[in-house]
Amino acid sequence: MAAYGGKVRLVIKNYPYKYRDYSHIAAEASLAARDQNKFWKMHDLLLKKSPELDRNSLIKYAQEIGLDVKKFTDSIDKMKHSSIINTLDEVIEFFNDGGGKGNKALKPLGLSAEEKKSLKAFLTEALAGEEITLKYPEIP
Repeated sequence: MAAYGGKVRLVIKNYPYKYRDYSHIAAEASLAARDQNKFWKMHDLLLKKSPELDRNSLIKYAQEIGLDVKKFTDSIDKMKHSSIINTLDEVIEFFNDGGGKGNKALKPLGLSAEEKKSLKAFLTEALAGEEITLKYPEIP
């Protein structure tokens, strides 16, 4: 990313899968860790420790990576970041609208209601399958 001189940025969107018991609180945990500049440490630990993502486990992981546990616990208990954790419908609308008002980087998809419904069905089925693992880039 450094090679592009600030013209490119990595955007992480949380999309907790509604059929996974702890997906929403895990998304909250990653954002609570981000507040303390440890998003990637928490992110990697959540992937490593999954499916042990209940509240008590998350607090243990926060201790493990050196977070201020009181701040972390307050954040996840109050669901501080819930307004930025998107549903699949919201994600589809975001891209269908071209990234929202004033965004010139994304071209609107212009999907019909039926195409959005088909895309949602496809993604829901794809997300229910086996986990896909990726090598994550190092962020400078």
